[in-house]
Amino acid sequence: MPSVRPRLVAAVLATTVGLGSLTAVAPPATARASTPSPGGGSAGDPLFPSMGNSGYQVRHYAIRLAFAPRTGRIDAATSVFARTTHPLSSYSLDLQGLHVRSVRVDGHPARFERHGHKLVVTPRRPVRGRFTTSVAYAGRPTTHIDPDGSSEGWVPTDDGATVVSEPVGAMTWFPDNNTPRDKATFAVRVTAPSRLAVAGNGELVRRRSQAGRTTWTWRQGHRMATYLAMVSIGRYSVHHSTMRTTTGRRLPVWSFVDPRYGSQAAVRRLVPRAVRFLERRYGRYPFSSTGVVIDRVGVGYALETQNRPVFDGAPDAVTVVHELAHQWYGDSVTLTRWTDLWLHEGFATYSEDLWNAVHGGPSPARAFRERYDANPASSSLWSPAPARFSDPADMFGAPVYERGAMTLQVLRERIGTSDFFAVMRRWAAAHHEGHGTTAQLVALAERVSGQDLGPLFHDWLYVPARPSGY
Repeated sequence: MPSVRPRLVAAVLATTVGLGSLTAVAPPATARASTPSPGGGSAGDPLFPSMGNSGYQVRHYAIRLAFAPRTGRIDAATSVFARTTHPLSSYSLDLQGLHVRSVRVDGHPARFERHGHKLVVTPRRPVRGRFTTSVAYAGRPTTHIDPDGSSEGWVPTDDGATVVSEPVGAMTWFPDNNTPRDKATFAVRVTAPSRLAVAGNGELVRRRSQAGRTTWTWRQGHRMATYLAMVSIGRYSVHHSTMRTTTGRRLPVWSFVDPRYGSQAAVRRLVPRAVRFLERRYGRYPFSSTGVVIDRVGVGYALETQNRPVFDGAPDAVTVVHELAHQWYGDSVTLTRWTDLWLHEGFATYSEDLWNAVHGGPSPARAFRERYDANPASSSLWSPAPARFSDPADMFGAPVYERGAMTLQVLRERIGTSDFFAVMRRWAAAHHEGHGTTAQLVALAERVSGQDLGPLFHDWLYVPARPSGY
């Protein structure tokens, strides 16, 4: 997520009214026989201990949403297809604000309570294995304010609204298991006045107009963390083309540009070039479409929303490269704990260095030296350590981005360029549409190189001080 701060710059129920292509059934699962109990009210993340639920895994979200730009209100229904890890007498979803009209579980009315951002559901009978929760809700979505003071989630704009949800803002527009540990497929159907366009994740599978309103249906067939789910509604110029990847695949390219920024032809031409550049280093592009959303959002950062990143204003080339690099590292391979955010931001920042090196800028080694020499021991670059911080306000600071990138350059110099890029490609392939931890990355790098790399990663990721000897 770069930016001006790379976030330093970066009333319908699916079970009673057919959602058509939006409804999907989770694959069969067998819950172990045991006494039903409430689902865990947290996913266990140390930075966001109240978020998520450990009692179930979501397989698919089907979201229907009607947007009224004059009032900023939505009228929506979300069906959550999930399976239990054990029989549940009750469980929670995360939903901030909005008025819940009804909840059904497997088609039957269910009791529900609101406790802060928790929507606690008590079904008529305990759920075992596969189950579906359908929530009808409405209201004007709130914008979530992060511990660092930035805005995220549903953000109203002067011509509509845009969703940018890292780390926990997804709950501002749909009920979810709000943890990056729980990825799912998505189908999102948004109806808005026909003068507006609607961007989303994945592929545009349908666009229908009637009586001055248009419904856009987006399907995300690749598993996605909730914070990467996006809709953006506004007066866009819509550009559709195709590109060919380095492996010969043809990818649809859907881009949405606020006309106040012109056509952004240079940025749109850059997208296929950057995807191919990154493929040559990291392996096959992990998804089945790409593109960009360029809007006047007013948040001061860009976000790597899956398939097509959102940019607050016209981006420069390295910001585009940064967000597209996240499609491999962050979107496809996602952290399990937010304290491992360097696995996203350090990798994307290092991708900027790689791009700069072949476009007239310094080599990655020189970029490392310039960062190191420009930051004495007292600099904020060195503390808190990139993988050891306890305040969520520190998530998007320089250590996570720049010291994270420096860690990768130190690793490259230690194990050599060939082994380094073997690690990068194997990391992306082995954890495709999954999750990874720092410990797993260290283990992979040690297997590939045959070296003991524990001290290197300890000094660069866990010690809140300037590493010496460089």
